[in-house]
Amino acid sequence: MGLFSSEISTKTMVPLCRQLATAYDAGIPILKSFEMVTSQSRDRQVKKVITDISDDIKKGSTLADASRAQSKYLPRFFIELIATGEHGGRLDIMLRDLADYFEDRLTIQREVRRALTYPSIQLTMAWFLGSFALMMVGTLDINSTEAPNLSAIFQRYAELQVRAMIVVALVFAGSVVLARLGLFGWVWGAGATYIWPVSKVTQKFGLARFFRSMSLLTGSGLRIDHCIQSSAAVTANPYMQRDLLKAVPMVREGASLVESFSQSKHLTPTAREMVLVGEQSGNLEGSFQKVSQMHLEEASHAVNVMVKIMGVVISLAVFFVIGYVIISFYTKYFGMLNELGI
Repeated sequence: MGLFSSEISTKTMVPLCRQLATAYDAGIPILKSFEMVTSQSRDRQVKKVITDISDDIKKGSTLADASRAQSKYLPRFFIELIATGEHGGRLDIMLRDLADYFEDRLTIQREVRRALTYPSIQLTMAWFLGSFALMMVGTLDINSTEAPNLSAIFQRYAELQVRAMIVVALVFAGSVVLARLGLFGWVWGAGATYIWPVSKVTQKFGLARFFRSMSLLTGSGLRIDHCIQSSAAVTANPYMQRDLLKAVPMVREGASLVESFSQSKHLTPTAREMVLVGEQSGNLEGSFQKVSQMHLEEASHAVNVMVKIMGVVISLAVFFVIGYVIISFYTKYFGMLNELGI
């Protein structure tokens, strides 16, 4: 569980989906599989969610309805694929794909965190050391014969850091409130969708999830407009979702998928070509799967590019802080020499 969302984390979903997939593949009924997962899980929230789903099924609910009742905690992608798998008789395939999906997603998240760790440490050290150095430079006084009051300097430094931490805490608290109100996605999504290079990563990952879901849903025989609605929701980006949903009315009016997606701003040329190939060949499921994999590979490349760019930006910020400290020191130093007539 996270502060910004009540959904179960990706890290927790990985073993959950893998255990369910393994148990169901072994021929164990889904209720028994849920019991096994509950007994093995250490996460209290997971145990409660799985127990509630099991209780609802025992009372006569379908797996899909029982899962949707836990939509506050379960990812939309998980719910839609579980429901589709149950409806189309492909629950085993859906569970395996969910396990693979969350494992891939967790791997990418870890790669991003690992790549940004060192630049983040650099930026943090630049702030703490740079602000201290600037404060020390500010205490230089040519007319003073007394040694600098280190106690007063450290006190002012501590007050500065406390004020900075308060600002960070307020921003963080505001983000949490917006997330709980369901507005954080729109605020964060605006930057993630329109600011390069983050926008490239957002677009590629969003389309990879969209077409992966489309492949599974169309393969289960679901109506194409329903497939688009469900798949657009798993992009995890409200702006992309709204853009992709523009195709639904045209599909219902009988337009082809290529025509329906013609107004979409987020679909890449590759995606449009693969949609056309899928319609002409009659193998939409295969085309959607291929384009999903292509976008996932492109997303991994986009992540590498973004990490390198952010590393350069952070390094430049560090150099700027160091340069500013040096310039400030020598400016004051030569100013004192001029006052002495040297």
